[in-house]
Amino acid sequence: MDPNWLPFHPAPSKPHFHPPKGAVDAHCHVFGPVHQFPFAPQRKYTPCDAGKTSLFALRDHLGFSRNVIVQATCHGTDNAALVDALQSSNGLAKGIAAVDEDITDNELRALDAAGVCGVRFNFVKRLVDKLPQEQLQRVAEKIAPLNWHIVIYFEAQELDEIYDLITTLPTTVVVDHMGRPDVTQPVDGTEFANFVRLMEDHLNFWVKVTCPERLSATGPPAYEDVVPFCRLLVDRFTDRVLWGTDWPHPNMKSHMPNDGALVDFIPEIAPTKAKQQALLVDNPMRLCWPEESGS
Repeated sequence: MDPNWLPFHPAPSKPHFHPPKGAVDAHCHVFGPVHQFPFAPQRKYTPCDAGKTSLFALRDHLGFSRNVIVQATCHGTDNAALVDALQSSNGLAKGIAAVDEDITDNELRALDAAGVCGVRFNFVKRLVDKLPQEQLQRVAEKIAPLNWHIVIYFEAQELDEIYDLITTLPTTVVVDHMGRPDVTQPVDGTEFANFVRLMEDHLNFWVKVTCPERLSATGPPAYEDVVPFCRLLVDRFTDRVLWGTDWPHPNMKSHMPNDGALVDFIPEIAPTKAKQQALLVDNPMRLCWPEESGS
């Protein structure tokens, strides 16, 4: 792994907050193990191994029932580690893949059968060599018949540049980490208002209220400065929010979060049982397991 890489927390605390039955960690990753699933030559970082066994043990420790595993950029478009984790999950995990625009219908159907229900596109300029505008449009047309959704990752200052592209997509669109707002700015300031307006104007957009550890200036364990941003979205878009650990927390430089403390963050942003049920169970089930949720 990279010499400055921070490995995931070796012994996260047991959360004080007990997630509702059937809770889903809707944003997490698997890395390797590299001897079995090599990392992509064009990767921007080399992480520690963080395989399915460790992920599923963490799920159980935190009191969750299911995972949505997001393909990591260090594996590129080779989804083998993701598919292996899905096939080992006994139906308790779904996947978000990374694919090339020339992927065939047969390859998409194979991913679908393995438990993939969406694709992810990264617009964070420091993590990709080229923004995937044309690729996104072509892939969106291919996956629409499968009823998959699209996950997009961008930073707040990039929203204006990609707005016209992402708002014409023919699928449900899920935004990672609230579009990475600058939480040192007011929650009712212009920058975050642009994101809220995106959610208000486009009912096919969902958002993950995730990664306070990446956004906070005040830091752990409470990440107080992130709470107002998450809570606004949970309050206003209760039926279109998701939550996840982001385990094993790739590219964290300041500190490695305690996943138990991250779970204890949930009641700060979703203070009622009804909002916790929507955030952790009803919404991810409706999006990723519609056949079980009755959707």
